[in-house]
Amino acid sequence: MTLTAEQEAIREVVREFAVEEIQPIAAACDREERFPEEVWDGLAELDLTGLTVPEEYGGFDADALTYAIVNEEVAYGTLAVATALSVHCLATSCIAEFGDEQQRERWLPEMVSGRPVGAFCLSEPGAGSNPAEMTTTAEREGDEYVIDGDKQWITNGERAGVYVVFAKTAPDEITQFVVPGDADGLTVGPREDKLGLRASDTTSVSFDGVRIPESCRLTPEGRGLSAALSILTGGRIGIAAQSVGLAQDALDRSIAYATEREQFGEPIAEIQSVQHTLADMHATVESGRQLTREAARKKDAGSADFARAASVAKYVASEGAMDVTNEAIQIHGGYGYTTDFGVERLYRDAKITTIYEGTSQIQKTVIARGLLD
Repeated sequence: MTLTAEQEAIREVVREFAVEEIQPIAAACDREERFPEEVWDGLAELDLTGLTVPEEYGGFDADALTYAIVNEEVAYGTLAVATALSVHCLATSCIAEFGDEQQRERWLPEMVSGRPVGAFCLSEPGAGSNPAEMTTTAEREGDEYVIDGDKQWITNGERAGVYVVFAKTAPDEITQFVVPGDADGLTVGPREDKLGLRASDTTSVSFDGVRIPESCRLTPEGRGLSAALSILTGGRIGIAAQSVGLAQDALDRSIAYATEREQFGEPIAEIQSVQHTLADMHATVESGRQLTREAARKKDAGSADFARAASVAKYVASEGAMDVTNEAIQIHGGYGYTTDFGVERLYRDAKITTIYEGTSQIQKTVIARGLLD
């Protein structure tokens, strides 16, 4: 799919930032489990922390295709930063789409600057793929709500200054709220010790009698689940794009290694089986890229089958990232199993793309329902 001159210029700028500012520190951040705040500030200077914020609040107001391009290129630097950015954008999207004018004026101009960081609190210890089973409650008391419950797998958990929270206001009603990070009774748990995405701060968040005014409610009571699903459907384009960016990084590293590494007196790139593996990797990356951009185009066009296209893109691109990073390790041989060349980190990171914002199994269910309906 052809990009506009503006989109190509944005892609080049973000790719340069990823190569020069993110990739050099990605391995250290993974090893130290440290989120690179200096990189976050750099994204803010590029106006990317306002990617999904309308222009009237100082934001970038990107279309879906531009959003995908940015996510792909940031993930080319490292997935941990791209994930933090996409979750921040989920939060700003919720406030922009469902908040009233007062809420938008309160939060969006500040969040454009990258501070406060946004978090998205939907998943719970016992409610991941099925958010309708959540147990967090928001009981109304006069002109306030009192929130009690626990959320899990929260990206930006300890960095966030604003949390978009989903809670039950009745047994069968989920409502969406915006909760300031300094609210009394809000507690952030320790970081999860994860296989990959180790530079990202993934935590639990607990709400113990957190009182917020009615003005913090983003949706009418009972409209929160449909709002969450709507936002997450668009978010799947971002995860698909991130999968493509990560896989492209693995492919590029493999090409560089294959042309430099010699066996039997010649570069291993001269071996036909290696060539075929690289060709397969490229085809996988390009398939994910084109499906992602097509899903973004359908979202921008308001196409009726956008949700299915987003699930197809997320499923193919994320599973493809697992395949490509696996082959990258194989091409690197024993070195691929060490931390020297970075492909083992990409392999570890790739796995999460098949899980968060809807597992591959959930995507196949969405796709099948679309076909059968």
